[in-house]
Amino acid sequence: MLGSVPVTPMALDDHGPIVGAECIEEIRELAAPLAGSRILHLNSTSFGGGVAEILTSLVPLMVDVGLAAEWQVIRGNDEFYQVTKAMHNSLQGMYVDWTPQMREIWLENNRLNAKLFDEDYDFVLIHDAQPAAILTSLQEQNGARANGKWIWLCHVDLTDAQVQSWDMLKPHLREYDAAVCTMPEYIKEDLHGPQLYIVPPAIDPLSPKNVPLPEETCHAILERYGIDHRRPFIAQISRFDPWKDPLGVIEAYRIVKQEIPDVQLVLVASMAHDDPEGWAWYERTVRRAGEDYDIHILSNLNGVGNVEVNAFQRAQVVIQKSVREGFGLVISEALWKGRPVVAGNVGGIPLQLVDGETGYLVNTTEECAERVLSLLRDEELAKRMGDIGREHVRERFLITRYLRDWLRILRVLAGIDSPPAGGSFPDTGPSPAQGGQQP
Repeated sequence: MLGSVPVTPMALDDHGPIVGAECIEEIRELAAPLAGSRILHLNSTSFGGGVAEILTSLVPLMVDVGLAAEWQVIRGNDEFYQVTKAMHNSLQGMYVDWTPQMREIWLENNRLNAKLFDEDYDFVLIHDAQPAAILTSLQEQNGARANGKWIWLCHVDLTDAQVQSWDMLKPHLREYDAAVCTMPEYIKEDLHGPQLYIVPPAIDPLSPKNVPLPEETCHAILERYGIDHRRPFIAQISRFDPWKDPLGVIEAYRIVKQEIPDVQLVLVASMAHDDPEGWAWYERTVRRAGEDYDIHILSNLNGVGNVEVNAFQRAQVVIQKSVREGFGLVISEALWKGRPVVAGNVGGIPLQLVDGETGYLVNTTEECAERVLSLLRDEELAKRMGDIGREHVRERFLITRYLRDWLRILRVLAGIDSPPAGGSFPDTGPSPAQGGQQP
């Protein structure tokens, strides 16, 4: 058996005051014909990163509307996670010198996990590349197609995927019944076989990371970590890796500090077991910070959990200086708290951040610093952008919309409904102009 992940029960009705009774009723109507369907979500980690964040809420909400949903994680050794991290990076455009041994490590670990796959499901949702070869491994193992409908979810930006890594992954994806990407631009033209869907991820407004926090609680958390709430601070909450550019964030902060000497910087990451590269980047970030005691580098190893992140995301300005980004849920998390965001103009970030209205999209370190300075100097502008951003997220990026999209996909795969035109549903994403198109 694979590793089962326990989840805290949730009630969909609790979201009613936020999204409205009509939305809740629609979701329950969509779920009714699927009642009792067995659904498995399978990914590589139960903690750290956007996938685990989403599943923590999506799985119990699926259960609440009548589905037999569960969440499991694959097993793997350090060697496997070194290879899958390289695969993750190369799928996002980094050059990796692939060897036959690396390919065999990935396949062998998928075969081992396939041997632990000992139950049948109506729907199996495989998240990202780490476990993507389990389906073909099961077919080799059993000599027949695995039962149920299999769906592959891609949470990364594939636009510049390295040919070798994509060619290694592609044959395994062709066996799936459906594939789901964040944006139409992420769908590779040579991916044939599965039905294609566009579903941007979303946040849970009732999770500990996103619920309202009393001001005194925020102040107490900041004080616990040596941050002065009476002085302005900027924050980036992301993994430590080259795509999040923590070193560039420090450089931008130093430019800002020349103009506003009191400013503080908070960098927070969760150190996930499937991300061995994180430690190297953590050390590089600490070295770059040097002896500047106004730079606070924190992680779950310092006791930072969801409530603490909630407080840190109430900074005067939240930064997400990504140079490559599949989506970046931290954008919607910060906007939901009414905070303006300055973020890299890449990947799924422009889906969430309306440039000049809910924050700023930037392309360079200098531009990042300039935009942060403008928001720190103009509190009224920062508040106005934050207020607009909160409503933007309410309309497009809450977990109820994500659940509704998934129910629609499952209904299509179950033969209840017809596929949507273009691979996305009419109210999915920021605007009709950005709706998905099937290649």
